[in-house]
Parts: sequence; structure tokens; C-alpha cells
Amino acid sequence: MTHYTAAHWGIYEVHRTDQGPELRPFARDPDPSPIGLDQLDPELKRMRVARPAVRESFLRGERVGGLRGREPFVEVPWDEALDLVARELTRVRSEHGNRAIFGGSYGWSSAGRFHHAVGQVHRFLNLLGGYVRSVDSYSLGAGRALLPHLVTDMDDSNASHTSWSVLAKHCQLFVSFGGVPLKNTQVSSSGAGRHRVRAGLKSLADAGVRCVNISPVRDNFETGGDVEWIPIRPNTDTALMLALAYEVETQPGFDRSFVDRYCVGYETVSAYLRGQIDGVAKTPAWAAQITGVPVERIRALAVELRSKRSIVNVAWALQRAAHGEQPFWALITLASLLGQIGLPGGGYGLGYGAMNAHGSAHARIPGPVFPQGQNAIRDFIPCARIADLLLQPGVEYTYQGETRSYPDIRFVYWAGGNPFHHHQDLHRLERAWQRPETIVVHEQWWTPTARRADIVLPATTTLERDDIGFATREGFYIAMKQAVAPYAEARDDHAIFAALAERFGVDFTEGLSPRQWQERMYRDNATKLAGLGVELPSYEEFWERGLVDLGTHDREHVMHEAFRRDPAKSPLRTPSGKIELYSAKIASFGLDDCPGYAVWREPFEWLGNADKYTLHMLSDQPQRRLHSQLDGSTYSQAGKVAGREPVYINTLDAAARGIADGDLVELFNDRGRCLAGAIVTDGMMPGVVRLATGSWNDFAVDGLDRNANPNTLTLDRGASGFSQGCAAQTCLVDVRRFEGEPPAVECYGPPALL
Repeated sequence: MTHYTAAHWGIYEVHRTDQGPELRPFARDPDPSPIGLDQLDPELKRMRVARPAVRESFLRGERVGGLRGREPFVEVPWDEALDLVARELTRVRSEHGNRAIFGGSYGWSSAGRFHHAVGQVHRFLNLLGGYVRSVDSYSLGAGRALLPHLVTDMDDSNASHTSWSVLAKHCQLFVSFGGVPLKNTQVSSSGAGRHRVRAGLKSLADAGVRCVNISPVRDNFETGGDVEWIPIRPNTDTALMLALAYEVETQPGFDRSFVDRYCVGYETVSAYLRGQIDGVAKTPAWAAQITGVPVERIRALAVELRSKRSIVNVAWALQRAAHGEQPFWALITLASLLGQIGLPGGGYGLGYGAMNAHGSAHARIPGPVFPQGQNAIRDFIPCARIADLLLQPGVEYTYQGETRSYPDIRFVYWAGGNPFHHHQDLHRLERAWQRPETIVVHEQWWTPTARRADIVLPATTTLERDDIGFATREGFYIAMKQAVAPYAEARDDHAIFAALAERFGVDFTEGLSPRQWQERMYRDNATKLAGLGVELPSYEEFWERGLVDLGTHDREHVMHEAFRRDPAKSPLRTPSGKIELYSAKIASFGLDDCPGYAVWREPFEWLGNADKYTLHMLSDQPQRRLHSQLDGSTYSQAGKVAGREPVYINTLDAAARGIADGDLVELFNDRGRCLAGAIVTDGMMPGVVRLATGSWNDFAVDGLDRNANPNTLTLDRGASGFSQGCAAQTCLVDVRRFEGEPPAVECYGPPALL
């Protein structure tokens, strides 16, 4: 009988062979991702954490943070490691209180709903009296903070996008800022089901929908048909959207009936577009100077948008930048002035191409939940401000109109995630990471973060335990049956926390085994869904069948259709119940870098004022992994160039620097240096390079990152005083050929063990 497992890349079949279990693509998936097939790759075993390990001097009782990542580990028995963790937690709580504990995690650790590290670590720390948490995400820091003030929260937006089938029937013009990158759509939070975006894009081409890609990159919007590419300077999309809005609003025949009925704040926006607030009209000529897009092309695109059933989309990457709120806000402003929001095939998209779920016709239903309890500590940080938190205790910062201060963190407990991949300015994070007194990490592999811990506890992988897979709008419940035995002495996060909880006398398990927890979660969820008209089989039947297909509940969907039909009966969850083109609440915060309406503000670094460093570096999602997961796998390594992650560089920029295709090159700025392999192409606009995230950070003694992590170079600064979101896409660098013998990459194996 076929067994299944789920990963963020999709569902996979587990087949038994004479050589052991083998992963194969899900037979019902029309476009399966190959990434997850490497989960059993033998190459990954040499990177596994086999036994509990403690940093050598820390084991002797010396809390010298500056030695993290620079000295060997000592493997110890489980009880010794757990006793040490418990003693350190007890000491910090006694001397400094729970406000000195930071509970770190990131939501991509597992597609299973029970063995999900973020839920497990938060439940444990809540039972101990709470911890300092993080909010928002690196992917959507600015967007998550902003969107509830404008239309709805980000989770609702992600799950509400108009279905691909509706777009194919009704849309005439699909304009995307930042493309619709298929590589990103290999994943969904908690696991993709049927990969649908490739077919969705092809359906647009087959239906004759005209597609326009406004991006510094040509290859991130492919439909199988013609796509017009309009190159644009990075971080200037807001200026172009404002100019399009200006053209729409100021030309004869503008119909303001939509903004009058469905929006608030139009008058303020109109005054800004016409230059009545700052003395600068947001004309196509104004935008052309900023964006590099010709004046006539801007005007012609505005005419097209007005005359056709049009949808305008932005990639999430646009808000991972200086003033990252503004592209989202400008998009909603432009779509509102076009007046097609809520119509089939019209309106806007916030992330078509970000994940597989966008454009799904599957039912939007809640899934099983592992209860985390209540956090008694009120302190939190925007997640991209972790280095600020550790470096600047007591320093004030602003977030959504509040002035807060960073707590004094002495203990970091991290389970799930690799901040030494996804945080910006890794040299700065390295300095910040030395300050806490104790850092404990649960990990399957010796990641850059695990190497910088004091205590590392080996965790099982998804394939080494039973679980329940489910993702909203993905259409399946999956019985994730254990495929292989745990590696060496690895334990489930749940078992680790249960053993620690016993040392504190708190009830972490409620007397339930992991299987009993999963059964309880499934039954509770089934009861909830029955009230929504969705019937699930019994838990026993579900586990026996291995898969529940919810495809019979599929329905085509149009974003904001009910709101357009009757805004009084179906109001938005904003203060006014309408689209807030002008937000009085945000305006009341008095922030120049994020006033109460969409505005253009110059980025911190950009090609408009480039001097010392003249290339803008984009750090996008990788093709062959999710973030840094499985970077050491055979599949990920096969995509390397010159043994490193590839950097894409325009033909003219490469020629000016004597760089040829396949060369080992060095990217550099005042923040850092890293190596990469050059791919020379005309598919990047001049002045722009692209280096995907996810290669494991590997610093040499001189600070050179030998393994092409772009966050060696990126700027660790909040997007604005409103969101404090990640601004990784605002980054100037230069590139040169690397001369001499290439240094060896050392990060894909265990550290020194005593």
C-alpha cells in the first residue's frame, strides 16, 4: 500500500524497495517539485546532528559568547544535556525573569501540524511563564503590518486571490510588478497539494490574455506564450504605479464611482498625485526619471489598463525593501482608481507567484491546531529586528504607532529556522549573537545557526515521525507515516520539551502520546469542519487511507466579490469597512517615512544615487530548495556554478569587469564579501545582479563568505518606522573576478567534535 508524506514542496509517495524507502512524486500532482525527492539523499547524512552537543568552554561553565562558532563541541548524554538546559533556564528566570528569554522559530520547519517546531517551543516556554516573541515575517514584514489598515489581513489576502480559471475566462490584461516566478510556487505554507501555477499561467496564454512583466528580471514571468518585459530600476515600482494612477485619474472619462462608494481618502490621494501636497505632480515624465521606464510606455500602459479588464499584481519581494509598505499601498490605490476590484478577472493581486496557494479554487477551511497556551510576557519584536534586540537592550523603536523598547535578552531558545541564512547583514548578526549568555538550538543538521549555539539538541526530520499534513486551499489531509527510523540519537521536539517540562514540574503532554495528540487535533478539527459542511472520515479511516481529497469542495473565487456586491453587508475589516486609500490611523502616527497614503520616498540605497557601489543586488528565492533547507543535497548542489550559488549579471556589466560565464566572482560592499559563480545574461537589466538566498553561510577568518550567501551584503535596517520590516532588496554592491585558488567550502559537514 502506498504511504504518503508532506513537505512544503508538496505531497510525496513513500515506496518500499529492496534498498529501503524511496520518495516518488505524488501521482495526482500535475507539476511536482523535485526538491522534496532529495529528503533521503545520503549526502545529507554527513550534516546531521547525531547526539546532544555542548560547546567546549560552555560545558566547563564559561559563558564566553565570542567563542560561538569558533570552538569544538563535546557530545554528551541526553540527560546531561537536558539537565544543563534546565539549569540555565532556571538561572536566567531567577536572575533576570522571563523577559530575558527569547523564543526563536520560523514557520517553515515542518509541514506536519503536530511536529511543528514553532508550536512546540512556544507551548513549552508559555508553560514556564512566557518569553519574548517575534511578529510578522521576513517575507512579509511590511505587508503584514500594513494590509489590515487598508483592506484585510495578509493571511486572508493570501487565501482569497481570484482563481486562475476565472482569470483565464475574464481577464484581458495581467500586469505584474516583479513577475510571477514559478520557482517560488513550488511551495505553500504547510505543504503544497497539486501544483497549479504553471497550468494557471499557461491558461492565460491559451486564452489570449496579454501579460506584462515590469521587473529588472526577464525570466520571472513565463506563460508559454508572449510576455512583454518592461525593465525597471529596483525599488522604484511605487513611482511607476503612482504615475499610472495619475494618468488614470487625470485623463478625460475617469469614473470615480468606485472610489466614492468603496473607498475612503480619495481626495487626499488625488491631491498628492496632482502635486498639491508636495509641489510635485506624479506624471509619467516624473516617474520616467526615477524608474527608467519611457514616458510613452507609461502613458500607453495606463490607457490599456483603463480600457481592458485588468488585474495588477505585485511580488512580495517589492515590500522587502526600503519603504516596503508603499508598493502594496500604491498597488491598491491604482487598482481602486481603475475601479475593477471585485470583478471577475479584474482588480489586484498581492503575490501571484509567491506560493502555490494563490489562485487556488480549493476550499478555504481551517486545519488541525496544536495548542500553544498563553504567553504571559507582552514584549515582542518585529522578526527582522533580532540583531537590534540582542545588541541594543533598552533602546526604543517604533512599530505601528507604538514606541516600544528592546528587552535585555540573556537566553535564546531556537527551534526551527536558520537565522544565519535569512537575516540581513550577517556580520552584524554575528556580533549580536555573541551577547546572550546561553543559546540552545534544536536542529536536524549542523546549520550555520547550530554551529553558533552553546547547546545543540538533535531533532528528527519529517520522515522520522508520524504526523498530519494539511494546508488551507491545498485540498488534502495527509497521513504522514514515519518512513525511516530516527537518525542516531535524534528525538522529536515534542519528546525533548516533554523531558524538559518534567524537570520543571509542568504538564506539557497532558498525559497524551504524540499519536493521541494527533488524534485529538484531527477530531477537534473534524468537529469544526462539520459545522462548515465539510465531512471528514474518522481518524482511524483517515490513517488507514492515508489521504483525504477535498476536491469536491472546490469553488471558483473572485477576490472582494461580496464586498463589491454589497459593501454594507460584506464590509472589509478596516476601521471604515472600506478600502482605505488614506488611513487616518496611520497618519496619526506622524511618520514621514510612512504617512497616511501611498507616497514615493527615495530608498536608502538605489541606482538613482549610486556612487561607490554601482550594481543593485536582488536576493530572491532559490530554484532548488526552500530558503536554506536541503542546501547540501545533491539536487541543490547540482545547480551551483564554480562550486557556488550562481549570480546573474548583465552582459554589459560583466564585460566591463572582465567577467565571463562560469567565472568565480566576488560580490562586495562595505558590509561584507561573498563568492558566487557568474551567469552572464541579457535577461537582467544593466546595473542589476541577482543572487538567490539559501546557501549556507561559511565565513573564513578574514570575513569572506566562501559560500555565496547574499545576506553577507544586505542592509539590516527596518523598512520604515511603521513596520520595521526586512529591507533586504535595498542593497548596492559591486562584483569582480576572484583571482587565485578558490577557498574550500567547509559548512557542509559537522564541526569539530571532541
